Amino acid sequence: MKSLVAALCLLLVAAPLAAETLNVKVGVLRETHSRETLSILDIPAADDTLAGALLGAADNNTTGKFTNQTFEAIDAKLEEGDDVVAALDSLFEKGALFIIADLSPERLLAASERAKPKGALLLNVSATDDRLREEDCRANVIHVAPTRSMLADGLAQYLVWKQWRRWLLIKGSHPKDELLAQALRNSAKKFGAKIVEERIYQDTGGGRRSDSGSVQTQRQMPLLTQSAPAYDALIAADESQVFGGYLPYGAWDPRPVAGSAGLMPTNWDPAHEQWGALQLQNRFIQTFRRSMNARDNAAWLAMRMVGEAATRAASNDPEKLRLYMLGNDFSIAAFKGVRLTLRPWSLQLRQPILLSDGRMVVSVSPQEGFLHQVSELDTLGVDQPETKCKLK
Repeated sequence: MKSLVAALCLLLVAAPLAAETLNVKVGVLRETHSRETLSILDIPAADDTLAGALLGAADNNTTGKFTNQTFEAIDAKLEEGDDVVAALDSLFEKGALFIIADLSPERLLAASERAKPKGALLLNVSATDDRLREEDCRANVIHVAPTRSMLADGLAQYLVWKQWRRWLLIKGSHPKDELLAQALRNSAKKFGAKIVEERIYQDTGGGRRSDSGSVQTQRQMPLLTQSAPAYDALIAADESQVFGGYLPYGAWDPRPVAGSAGLMPTNWDPAHEQWGALQLQNRFIQTFRRSMNARDNAAWLAMRMVGEAATRAASNDPEKLRLYMLGNDFSIAAFKGVRLTLRPWSLQLRQPILLSDGRMVVSVSPQEGFLHQVSELDTLGVDQPETKCKLK
């Protein structure tokens, strides 16, 4: 009897204690996006971006049941004029040291500076500015959203593959329209296309839906595009959503439209269904009663990246997870045909670019024949030899 009691005591002492649950809190810091869109179909939903993060957290928690981890998305929505630092501090107080950031470039940089002393990690899901991965890169900001150069290169590869090498470029009059136009110029030079002429559409203000009726638009677009040199494709650089949507079927010449209208490059599209994407689309629709947009998908992917790293590294420490994501062992499935990895020199997520006409995914870049010595995905955007990033 004594020997039996002794044996039981030994087993109790030797048995490992149940592992403590690892909690991972992720803040969703998001701006209110403008409702001034050309189409009412593009008006942002109230849960824009947040919905993707919530679905990602739910997916992480499915795995977390077996790894003793929990994941939580904490919303922080900024109205116009709100202080991003104050909102970030509020998330820190709630224990969120991973931040899914749907912010303008200026706010993203301000958030990065505030996050440094906390050791927090930001995941950019919307800002496409190349400078955020180049001269203004930060060591505590991982970029899930593609850059303008990646989007432009994805489009350019397809147009060149189609032998539509001569482009008529029409850009808007706002600063970010010029940034997109420059990305398209660089892509044309990179892949052997030629911009035969550039034109500017001046934004004179007014309601974009109520004041730009079909009669007015039908008169404006032919005038904007007539008497151009011979070209194969009409390229719109209209990030401000002022005129691009009116170019298809409205231009003087019967030519395909691409860029900010017509054939559009994006990281995600509601029509994407290849490589198992349909099951993700269906789960999103069933949960949120709307389609998954590009920001939703980037937020879902950011949350899944945190979940994958936390599971593999068995930690919720931001620096440990950042280092793991940058390592050779990290990759993430994203329903895009290949597993995605990070570019260690700029913290940019490598990813295919979808080309959509708003109804169907027409193609996916990189295109066949565009090769790279490391990864074909590195044919999209700024490659390591050209980078200006010095992480700090």
